[in-house]
Amino acid sequence: MDLDVAHVRAFVRAAEELHFGRAAGTLAISQQGLSKRIARLESLLGTQLFQRDGNGVRLTQAGQRFLPPARQTVAAADAAVAAAVGKERPLRVDVWGHLYAPMRTLAHVAGRAGELVLGHGRDLPSVTDALMHGDIDAAFGRIHPPLHAGLAHRLIRLEPVDAVLSTDHPLAAEPALQPDQLRGSVLWAPGALDRLDFLHQFADRFDIRDRAGSVNLGLTHFLAEVANAPQRFSLLPADVPLPELPGLRSVPLVNPTPLYAWSLLWRVGNAHPGLKSLTAACAAEAGQSRWLEYDPTRDWLPEPPTNRLLTRGKQH
Repeated sequence: MDLDVAHVRAFVRAAEELHFGRAAGTLAISQQGLSKRIARLESLLGTQLFQRDGNGVRLTQAGQRFLPPARQTVAAADAAVAAAVGKERPLRVDVWGHLYAPMRTLAHVAGRAGELVLGHGRDLPSVTDALMHGDIDAAFGRIHPPLHAGLAHRLIRLEPVDAVLSTDHPLAAEPALQPDQLRGSVLWAPGALDRLDFLHQFADRFDIRDRAGSVNLGLTHFLAEVANAPQRFSLLPADVPLPELPGLRSVPLVNPTPLYAWSLLWRVGNAHPGLKSLTAACAAEAGQSRWLEYDPTRDWLPEPPTNRLLTRGKQH
């Protein structure tokens, strides 16, 4: 039985979207054209892949079994085309996490990972969609459950987080702070807190009841709002250079030290060889720069890491 890759690709997109109109749009074909491709595929296979009813579209059991190898088929076909042309396209890598500057971490490994094309995603859901649609090959940022079943990930870096506050804040003169000491302050967030998972979990864990959000107009504007209000604070990785703003101070957090976790995320079945190079470069840099050191007696993570590369005994 010979399968038409165009038909298989149409099935994969429709299975990922569970909406024929959206799937057709990602392939730049009409919805009728997509339906015909799937109907031909179902006829060839002799089984129904989708259940269509008043509640929408969902995969049948046959469709669920067919999806993983179908993704691999599409990826293999793309790799075959690239091999025939004789030039592999650049690896398309996106990032998310506005104020935590994931570009700083990616810059450490970019030179060892082959040719990259970089973008900037707004949040994890939009990056997930881009990965599943094949618009990008990999993404870099903080992940949190639930993740799409078609994605794989690897923990790359754990960054200590500092409290950033006004020099007029009552705690500004302290050499270090425990997160619990911030309970009487206002956690200032660059957007709605329910969309900023790390800040939301930090506030819940350390009982920061006073929370407020701003409009994300960039790091300098955001930190100027913190500097101008003695009751506010926010969080930034410890090694992020602060903009030259008067009235702003960064104070280390200890006992425990919050750690912000960066992970590499990619779609299962993507055969681009640059993925292996990028993963290897990230792992090598993590080992050399001790990015994955973690001591649960002194550090705090919203989700405890599972990577075997993690070590203990971190010095703060």
